[in-house]
Amino acid sequence: MQIEKHISDLLYRYQCVTVPGFGAFLTEIIPAHVTRSASSFFPPKKVVSFNANVKNNDGLLANHVALQEKMSYELAVIKINEVVNEWSYLLQNRNRVVVKNIGEISVNNEMNWVFEPANTVNYLTDAFGLSSFVSPEITREVLHQQVEALEERAPIIFTPQRKRNYSYLKYAAVITLMLGAGTFGYKVHYDQQIMEQTLIVEKKVQEKVQRQIQEATFVLSNPIPSVALALPEEKLPYHLVAGAYRSEENANKAIAELVAAGFEKAKMLPINKHDLYPVVFASFKTLKEAQAERKAIQKSHSAEAWLLID
Repeated sequence: MQIEKHISDLLYRYQCVTVPGFGAFLTEIIPAHVTRSASSFFPPKKVVSFNANVKNNDGLLANHVALQEKMSYELAVIKINEVVNEWSYLLQNRNRVVVKNIGEISVNNEMNWVFEPANTVNYLTDAFGLSSFVSPEITREVLHQQVEALEERAPIIFTPQRKRNYSYLKYAAVITLMLGAGTFGYKVHYDQQIMEQTLIVEKKVQEKVQRQIQEATFVLSNPIPSVALALPEEKLPYHLVAGAYRSEENANKAIAELVAAGFEKAKMLPINKHDLYPVVFASFKTLKEAQAERKAIQKSHSAEAWLLID
């Protein structure tokens, strides 16, 4: 079973993919940036990290493997456990675990696991088709210096020509200016008359309208019914998941426990395509709010909390 492929497929859609009994692969969105020293431009991307402390089975990977490999959920859990045992054996013997297109896990001198991301695949779907590029250096100053050097070596020589007499053009310009001034003066006088007549007509119309308004009487026999406007529901696409349950009853029990623990916004999301009922601590409007709350909950309540994006 190629578990690396299944993990990669899930990293495109989720920010946390847990391998039960081993650890969790996490993603974080890095915005586009520029390296000024090398004139390099990089598109936005998802950076993959690894957390060996998140090991509980949330059902995400097992359900995906079961659907893709056409096997039962229980058998998928067994297959994943076999891969985990193999990876753990390699790390115990100080060997590297290579997860294709995701990264490598090794052991340092203190027997701690060290993850090195591969950075060969961008798991941010919004950046599909974008790649980094290097902008060529602008050589405008160099070209300017080259032109100055050429001018010093080969100065430009201007040959004087016989000056022609264009004095008759002065008189033609004066005549044209006088004709234009006369035409312009007539047009200004005509426009002024039109404007005065327009103002007189507008004043009479306004006086007539004012008289009609004063003489009019408005009677409302039937009051206009009030109209209730339904405001659109605010979208909260970022969910901090506490767990996913096959039974709706168990999901409701989990919600009750979260509310009792102080998470008043805990709720159950609609059943997903894996026939699971996700239970969330809360839902948020922005990614920044969700990530901040996730860090706080992982420290104080549950290290297994992960982020789901609609």
